[in-house]
Amino acid sequence: MNDKPKFTPTEFISAVNQTLEYGYSAVLLEGEVASFKINQGKWVFFDLKDAESSVSCFMTLWDLRIPIEDGMKVIVRAIPKVTKWGRFSLTINAIKPAGEGSLKKAFELLKRKLEKEGLFDVQKKRSIPEDLTKLGVISSTGAAGYADFIKIINARWGGIKIQVAHTQVQGLDAPDQIIKALKYFNERSEVQAIAILRGGGSADDLSCFNDEKLVREVAASRIPVITGIGHEVDESLCDLAADVRASTPSNAAELLTKDRNEEKIRLERMMRRAQQAVLQEIERARVQNFEKVKKISQGLLYKYIEPMLNENRKKIEGVLDKIKDEQNRLENYLKQKLKILELLNPEKVLSQGYAIVSGKISPGEIIRITTVNENIEANIIKVEERSENG
Repeated sequence: MNDKPKFTPTEFISAVNQTLEYGYSAVLLEGEVASFKINQGKWVFFDLKDAESSVSCFMTLWDLRIPIEDGMKVIVRAIPKVTKWGRFSLTINAIKPAGEGSLKKAFELLKRKLEKEGLFDVQKKRSIPEDLTKLGVISSTGAAGYADFIKIINARWGGIKIQVAHTQVQGLDAPDQIIKALKYFNERSEVQAIAILRGGGSADDLSCFNDEKLVREVAASRIPVITGIGHEVDESLCDLAADVRASTPSNAAELLTKDRNEEKIRLERMMRRAQQAVLQEIERARVQNFEKVKKISQGLLYKYIEPMLNENRKKIEGVLDKIKDEQNRLENYLKQKLKILELLNPEKVLSQGYAIVSGKISPGEIIRITTVNENIEANIIKVEERSENG
């Protein structure tokens, strides 16, 4: 006995938990809920049992994302450990109903709870934008439902840029992955709508879309959400929380896009109806309202065109008057200039008895004298300055 290692109780519990963590880092158990209770609004305790055994379970209320009660069958993902009081327990980090009865019970309990909160209120629903060009898709890209969606959306009107967030669409990890994708699209605000897609499957396969946190995230999305989950007969709480519910992923593609051929036919039909309506209206006006149209035309002539002509006539007359005034002004200006030139004309001065003297004015110099009729040369004998009195 002395050769055996010695532990204190704390050391022993720590060693046992290390061994459990190494050998059973996470285990999946299925069983029936018993002795379910919530303490202090924070902690959840219950037993998970089968016909012969029972295991104590513990989890936070935050991690309880489905309503459960005694008698329901569930699947849990848990970490086994020994508490400091020496009791063996499972710490639960994920839980979901198991079996048709438990799935239905959990669905109805959560549905009633969220209905009372108004999460499914029809008046809060938004429509998908008609000019949809940017779409966010949350789905498993390897699933048949996603492939059908892409095939149909490309075969129809097209022209939509799709951003895809690949996630699991069943299992315990699926809700958190889808929630993360929803937050990603809402934070970036790069798409006009979000489509959550998942093809058909069993009630257990589709149960992840009844996760309370996921349903609340769908209802809280700032961007309109359309769901295409399962088959037409399937209904999930995410469907009820979404703005638009499609019966299948293929139906979601049809609701998001126009059919190319149907749209072409519709536009051609509208054009033919419009052409017929115009032709009928023209014919009716020609046959029934010819005289009326004629009178109206005459009336328009007198009412609008004649005043316009009179106004233009007055404007033209005004312009002509301005041109005449400018012409008279220029004529008077030219006459004044001619008079000045005439007064300055040397011949005019000579005709009045004056003479023009040219040459150097100095004694002994010969000068030239021009009168109105003669040219005279003269020799200067004497030059005297002229006084002011002459």
